[in-house]
Amino acid sequence: MSKGDSTLLWGGRFEGGMDELMVIFNESLPFDKVLYKADITGSLAYAKALQQKGLLNENELEQILFGLKEVLNEWETGKFVIKQAVDEDIHTANERRLCELIGAEIGGKLHTGRSRNEQIATDLRLWLRDQLKDVTKALEDALKVCAVKAKENIDHLMPGYTHLQRAQPLRFSHWLLAHATYLLHDLERLQELQHRVNSLTLGVGALAGNPFRLDREFLRKELEFETIYPNSVAAVADRDFVAETLQWASLTMIHLSRLAEDLIIYSSAEYGFVKLADAYSTGSSLMPQKKNPDSLELVRGKAGRVLGQMTGFLATLKSLPSAYNKDLQESVEPLLDSVKTVTHCIKISTGVIATLKIFPAKMRAALTVDMLATDVAEYLVKKGVPFRETHHIAGALVKLAEDKDTSIDKLSLEEMKKISPAFAEDITKVFDFEESVERRSSEGGTGRSSVERQLELLQQKLGNFDL
Repeated sequence: MSKGDSTLLWGGRFEGGMDELMVIFNESLPFDKVLYKADITGSLAYAKALQQKGLLNENELEQILFGLKEVLNEWETGKFVIKQAVDEDIHTANERRLCELIGAEIGGKLHTGRSRNEQIATDLRLWLRDQLKDVTKALEDALKVCAVKAKENIDHLMPGYTHLQRAQPLRFSHWLLAHATYLLHDLERLQELQHRVNSLTLGVGALAGNPFRLDREFLRKELEFETIYPNSVAAVADRDFVAETLQWASLTMIHLSRLAEDLIIYSSAEYGFVKLADAYSTGSSLMPQKKNPDSLELVRGKAGRVLGQMTGFLATLKSLPSAYNKDLQESVEPLLDSVKTVTHCIKISTGVIATLKIFPAKMRAALTVDMLATDVAEYLVKKGVPFRETHHIAGALVKLAEDKDTSIDKLSLEEMKKISPAFAEDITKVFDFEESVERRSSEGGTGRSSVERQLELLQQKLGNFDL
């Protein structure tokens, strides 16, 4: 680069060119170019604010607005030509091209009183605000698909597991709605996050504020932000909204990963409860019989990727001094990638669930009578036996059945009475999986009425969609 290169926004202070590796090391355009629309949107509003203060006349404003729209059109039609070693970031690239289109004498006025520090903060918020609307829609669609699948399969029973050991019978729909509950909480957190993203940082300068008393309320309305960021030093350095988005994405990915793990297990031959559609599976390059749940394995794997991006960025953020530091450039790539990753994973998971084939007979065949041992304890409670005793008695019953190589429902009444005289003829009614499930009909339980109530609540929260 030449001495005092004027192509750089900051070039007048320096003599000589940058080291070639430093040029590459410093530039962010290879990834922040996706912010082109947000950057131009902010510039359009800023130009109008400059004109309000007499820093641009009507003709200059008209030319700048025209030029910016032309630059936007070039990006959207793939005609924008990036100039290597000149366009170090999206702000530089857009302003350079604007000046080429309308002349530097007018185009150069756009940056009056403005810093790239506030530009990138504004661009990220504008971009993220739009992206989170799409993520919200994807999450809502996922929840609706879960609800529909749960409704369709409300009659089907399956083993519920703790510690990956058979525990108690459940409705398949109850299991699925457990995962939907996690995702619903993710949706609620996302909606809260959007309010904190939607705050105007434009109009604060590099750190001390705008010297021309620009109308930030006008900028807020023009860019449709909910609030005005109140402190200029914090505004240019605040990446809490990035950190919070990465944290939200990490927790959401954990929930998607846990759903994926369940489905991977349940789709194995050892379980055979479900089968993934071919659209979400792959085969083996060696073994023709294989059908691999690669969609779910990728979701599970990408959870680690998003968690790593969150951890890495928080480590960058933790020791920064106040106001803007170039370290904050490291907020962009993790944010862009995490938002894309979580969006794709939500949509893939939605597709998997929507096309999932259920095998009710295999799920019911996996139910074993020993899973009703808790029901035996509850039966004895109704006979007036304290629960601590009933738990011990039911355990002794299971042990006796194991010793006799049979199941607890095959023990005779006499054998049961030797363990506890509270057993009576009606004990046989306990050994019914459907009845066991239906006994758990309190709010949040796996009984049919409770599951239907869960579906109703989900409908209400998502706008009463059809089931």
